[in-house]
Amino acid sequence: MDKKEHIAIFTTASLPWLTGTAVNPLFRAAYLCKGGERDVTLVIPWLTLKDQGLVYPKNVTFASPKEHEEYICQWLEERVGFSPGFSIRFYPAKFSIDKRSILAVGDISEIIPDEVADIAVLEEPEHLTWYHHGKRWKTKFRLVIGIIHTNYLEYVKRENNGMLQAFLLKHLNNWVVGIYCHKVIRLSAATQEYTESIICNVHGVNPKFLEIGEKKKEQQQEGVKAFTKGAYFIGKMIWSKGYKELLQLLQNHQQALSELEIDLFGNGEDSDEVQKAAEKLQMTVRVNPGRDHADALFHDYKLFLNPSTTDVVCTTTAEALAMGKIVVCANHPSNEFFKRFSNCWTFNNSDEFVKLILKALDEEPAQPTNAERRELSWEAATNRFLKAAGMNNPLDKTLSRNSSIFMAASLNLQQTVDGASAYVHHVASGFEVSRRFFGAIPHTLQPDEELRKELGLTNAVTKEKN
Repeated sequence: MDKKEHIAIFTTASLPWLTGTAVNPLFRAAYLCKGGERDVTLVIPWLTLKDQGLVYPKNVTFASPKEHEEYICQWLEERVGFSPGFSIRFYPAKFSIDKRSILAVGDISEIIPDEVADIAVLEEPEHLTWYHHGKRWKTKFRLVIGIIHTNYLEYVKRENNGMLQAFLLKHLNNWVVGIYCHKVIRLSAATQEYTESIICNVHGVNPKFLEIGEKKKEQQQEGVKAFTKGAYFIGKMIWSKGYKELLQLLQNHQQALSELEIDLFGNGEDSDEVQKAAEKLQMTVRVNPGRDHADALFHDYKLFLNPSTTDVVCTTTAEALAMGKIVVCANHPSNEFFKRFSNCWTFNNSDEFVKLILKALDEEPAQPTNAERRELSWEAATNRFLKAAGMNNPLDKTLSRNSSIFMAASLNLQQTVDGASAYVHHVASGFEVSRRFFGAIPHTLQPDEELRKELGLTNAVTKEKN
C-alpha cells in the first residue's frame, strides 16, 4: 500500500482568537483529511500565559499545549459535525504588541520530521518567513504552497511614513515568498502581486452558517417573515477594518439614512473612539461587544454592511451570504468572488451606497440557489485549493523534471539564483541587529527557557549572533 501524502499546514494564529488565519486553516485541515486520503498536521503558535492574556478574548488561557489542543478540537467538531482526523503540533511564538501579530520563534520547519516532509502549506508565507532562520522550506519539503491572506501594504500605508514602509515591505514580501514557496495562491487581487501567483478564493464558511441559511430559506418558502431586524456590521473594532469608511458614509448621508438603525459588533483597541464617533451621529448607531457571528442574535438581521477595502476576502461577508442576508459592500477586488451571488450588492460611490441601503430596507433577500450554497462550502473550497495548488494530480516527487536540456539549464540557473538569495536571507536573519532592524521581536532567534519548557523542547539553545 502506497504511503499517504503528508500535508503540514503552518499558520500564524490559533483559537480562541477568531481571526481569519486561526479559523480558515483549521477548517482546511479538517476537510483535506476528511476522506482519509491524506495525513494532515496543523502547526499553530504556542504562546506563554502572559502573551495569551494579550491575545485571547474573555480571559481564556491554557496551561498546556494539550489543554489548548482539546479546546480547538472540541470547537471544530461542534461546527463540522465529524471528528477531525488531523494532528496538531505547536511552534514557539511571541506576540508583537506594535504589530498586533503573533511571530514565530526559532526554526519552525523543524516541527515536522524530515521523513514526512512532503507538502507544506504556509498560511501567510511572508509573515511566517520574514525572520525565518533555519532550513530552507523548499529544500525540506517537496512542495511549498503559500496562501496570501492579508493586504499588509494597505495597512502600513495608513501609518507614519506609510508609503515608504509599503515600498520596502512590498520588496521584502516578494523576496521571502519567492525564496520559500514553489506556488503562491492569492485569495483575491486585493493582495500585492507575486510572480506567477494564482488568484483563487480557497476559503469556505463554517457549515453552521449554511444551516442557518437553509432554515431561513425554508421560512421564506413557507411565507414566513424570515428577517425581522435591520442592518449590522461585525468585525474587529479597529479603524482599518471598515469602521472608518462606514461611519464616514453614515455621517455624510445622515439625512437620507435617518430611518436606518445599525448595530456594530466588535472588540478592539479603537472601541472607545468608534463609540464616540457613533454618538456624534444624528441617527441610531448602537455599538456592542464582539460576539460569534453564528450566535442566534444575528440570525434575523436582513442587511450586512461592509464598506471595508482592507480585507482580502472578508470571512464575515461570506458568512452573511451563507445565512441568506443581503450584503452591501464596496466594488473592490476583495469582493470579486462574492459578486456572483444574488444577494451581494456592490457600490462604487457614496450615492450608490445610500440607494442600495434604502432598496435593501424595502426588499427581502433572494433565496440562495443550491449552486451558490455549494460555492460557499468548505467542500468546494477544498476542491478549489487542490486544483490551484496542482494537488489534484499526482505530486511530482522531484519538482524538476523537464523534457529539454534548455529547460533543465534554465531551471538550474533559477535554482542557483534562488539558492544564493536564500543564503543572503539566512545570514541576515541570523544576526540580532539585522533582525531588530526589520522589526523582529528581540531575542527570538531561539525559544527562551519558558517556551522550551512548556513545549518540551530539548535541543540546546544556540547563542545568538550580534
